[in-house]
Amino acid sequence: MTGMLIHLLLWVCALGCALIAGLYFAFSTFIMTALGRIPAPAGIAAMQAINAVIQRSLFMPLFFGTTLAALALAALALWRWADAGSAMMLAGGLVYFAGMFLCTVVFNVPLNNRLDAADPQSDAAQETWTRYLRVWTRWNHVRTLASSLAAGLFVLALVLR
Repeated sequence: MTGMLIHLLLWVCALGCALIAGLYFAFSTFIMTALGRIPAPAGIAAMQAINAVIQRSLFMPLFFGTTLAALALAALALWRWADAGSAMMLAGGLVYFAGMFLCTVVFNVPLNNRLDAADPQSDAAQETWTRYLRVWTRWNHVRTLASSLAAGLFVLALVLR
């Protein structure tokens, strides 16, 4: 029974991490660049709208569900350390939790909250937007890499099992 649960969680995490990585990859490679090419008030307003919509979208259950499943796999890996693929499960869970979830909570969400409080038409809008684009995107690169690596580690755990 536990073996089937682990197998199911590995599939859920591999797919969830890959989906999250793809979204973050899109933001890192072209969405933020495109938003940075439009005037600051429009870019700020667009990102504020994205932040509002994403919080009420299917992204949120995927975000939290994949995080919980990754933590469960890390715990199961410790519990069943002798099983093939356990080291990959533990590594995948830790990489995803630290590199995606904690990074989001500690860096990206506070930046989003500051941007959401900003007035796109204010005199400080350009400075706020320029800093946001640089710092938020830097941390998004970390999330992209962590999510991609975790997806690969979960797939490797599946192969080893």
